[in-house]
Amino acid sequence: MPKKTKPSEVRVVMAKRVAASWLEATASSEYRLTVYSTPHSLRYLPQLLGSWRNSKIRLGSMDPVLDLGIKCTPNSITVWSRNRLGMVALDRWLTERNCETTGVW
Repeated sequence: MPKKTKPSEVRVVMAKRVAASWLEATASSEYRLTVYSTPHSLRYLPQLLGSWRNSKIRLGSMDPVLDLGIKCTPNSITVWSRNRLGMVALDRWLTERNCETTGVW
């Protein structure tokens, strides 16, 4: 019975280089913001943010963040995007309306 041969070290190094170059080309930074407490007047905040993202409404003078992701849990709302300036503006808008946030990270 023939022995199984291990892949050569050259192939392993080539695979690592290909994987690293693919990762550099496709990866991008992402900024997150978590809202823990909202006043009663903003109880429909997830729907409000979704409509803002889809350019159906305006929040103050802010431009919509088109790649905004929204995740709701019973205790918090997490939003994320690659647009850092848009996330900072959204954080400022939320804190002006007495929402507790983690800040953009």
